[in-house]
Amino acid sequence: MTRVSKSKSKRAALQVPPEVGRREANKEDKRERIREAAFELFLEHGVSGTKLADVAERAGVAKGTLFLYASDKEGLVCMVMHERLAQAVERAFRTLPRSVSLLEELVHIFGLLLRTYGETPDLASAFVRALGTAGGPNGRRMAALTYAFLHQLGGRVHAAKARGEVAQDIDVLAAAQNLFALYFAAIISWLGGYGTLEDAIEKQLRGSMALQIRGLAH
Repeated sequence: MTRVSKSKSKRAALQVPPEVGRREANKEDKRERIREAAFELFLEHGVSGTKLADVAERAGVAKGTLFLYASDKEGLVCMVMHERLAQAVERAFRTLPRSVSLLEELVHIFGLLLRTYGETPDLASAFVRALGTAGGPNGRRMAALTYAFLHQLGGRVHAAKARGEVAQDIDVLAAAQNLFALYFAAIISWLGGYGTLEDAIEKQLRGSMALQIRGLAH
């Protein structure tokens, strides 16, 4: 068998049967309809005023089908916020300013994420409450998104090490986890009513990040 024919055989073996592709596309379509329906109802009635049956009806699926994608309201909240935060993370790193300090990079990244929370305060509050108990596929998706985000943050710390802003013996993932904790503290402060969203970004977040970076530099 020639190299070309071997390559063709390998591709043929890896091809997904049409029925499997259609099944996966159908599942993704239902998931998207459920996510959109939940988001619309959360905006219209608040998270506490939204019923699972209403989400199923608006999405055009049976309630039993809904449970395959989200078994409770916490799962729906995580489903909605996963999509919003994934888009925000992508946008934050894509629009990262060039030739600025690590502090300005972090304020840009975390500030954009905080403003995403600020667009839907009721949903943000429900999401933060759900984080400790959310399980199932939506909880796992959020955990995976957070883990990937920490590695992206670690990449910015690594770049700062190369510029001499951060000490060479710093563990970049441990530093990323510390920075994430400060960001989460700013979310809790804002949701708790201890200042405006801009206070949380420009005062608390900027100040705590600057202090952390001073520690990372030594």
